Amino acid sequence: MRRSSFLSVFPFILLLTSALVAQTATGEKQQVLWHKLETIVEEVDHGLDGVLGLAILDLTSGQTLFLHGDDVFPQASSIKVAILAMLYRQAQDGKLKLTDPYTVQAADMVPDSNIMLGLTPGITRVTNRDLATMMVAVSDNAASNVLIDRVGMEDVNRLMEALALPHTRLRRKMMDIKAATEGRENVSTPREMMTLLQDVYAGKVVNRQLSDDLLKILSTPKESFIPRELPEDVRIANKPGELEGVRNDSGIVFAQNRPYIICVMTTYLRSERAGEEAISRISAAAYRMFERLGRASEYGRVISPSNSSRP
Repeated sequence: MRRSSFLSVFPFILLLTSALVAQTATGEKQQVLWHKLETIVEEVDHGLDGVLGLAILDLTSGQTLFLHGDDVFPQASSIKVAILAMLYRQAQDGKLKLTDPYTVQAADMVPDSNIMLGLTPGITRVTNRDLATMMVAVSDNAASNVLIDRVGMEDVNRLMEALALPHTRLRRKMMDIKAATEGRENVSTPREMMTLLQDVYAGKVVNRQLSDDLLKILSTPKESFIPRELPEDVRIANKPGELEGVRNDSGIVFAQNRPYIICVMTTYLRSERAGEEAISRISAAAYRMFERLGRASEYGRVISPSNSSRP
């Protein structure tokens, strides 16, 4: 009786074992690609006259790659992702509406205000969502400062604390040089910016509908470093940041069938251009890997429409 029972389940055990072996073999092949990406990151880091930090997350498998992932970096305009998250959280909680109007004031204007500088103080009215779009698309600092006043700097930091992001802090308004010289810098780590974007993507910051709209704003085409060497039709929800000696970019890249998060931060740069090129080179290498994983079968075979008739 026992022998009969064993014989009846043996084919299932054999099938399960074969599946696990195949899965392991597939995983080992994909790890080769991850190792090659890690090698490129190491090469870029070695060649950069400055300090580089990085976090990459595969939103399909959960695999990660870090370099100085828990080191604190100045964020420049990348911190505006946290402001955006707080705006949408307060919209969800009913503390404000994305459609609430704001009348532009002359006192709002600071350097790099871009669109706001061209508006008519005391007359032009915009909504909170308009301000958010300006903050993200052209990194308008006046729009950013208005939103900081509207949502509250401490509320932004309380949200980061609630999301278990203790090193992500908004400590000053945009272009507040006095605060910066006093050491009040806007900061985060590669891992925490990755986690913040992951939480937005997963609908943990706000509900699905608001998350989709938040990501729509972050996906507004902009001059930045992650997309620089990527195909123009790839959707990228990102926010770059620039300061003297600092270049950053953090975002979600919606590669076909294989979305991922990439956060690259550089500081102590001898050349800002070199920092930008480092971010773009790492971004291009990451995209090549994820795009390949998204198009390939579990064995690595890619079947394009042009060769689908081949054996």
